[in-house]
Amino acid sequence: MRRSRGSRSKTRYKLKKSTRVGRTNPITKKMQIFDSNDLVHIIIDPSVHKGQPHPRFHGKTGKVSEKRGRAYIVEINDGNKAKKLIIRPEHLKMQV
Repeated sequence: MRRSRGSRSKTRYKLKKSTRVGRTNPITKKMQIFDSNDLVHIIIDPSVHKGQPHPRFHGKTGKVSEKRGRAYIVEINDGNKAKKLIIRPEHLKMQV
């Protein structure tokens, strides 16, 4: 039988939550507001499946270009190619 290669394959360690007790995901992550031209880090929250980008973009930094519904359009460079990703705010973190 052929091996399954879903969107979360080979992500056992990349999409693992911390095992420390008391580290829950606050509701404020969903209520984050970003403006256009904000720089954000793409940090995937594995407990929220909706609005997740592909795991290859985990840890990348991009620029918010616009808001679409509850999600944001984030522009990144993947090698030499510019890409636009649709990501919900739970998976984004403001660059400090």
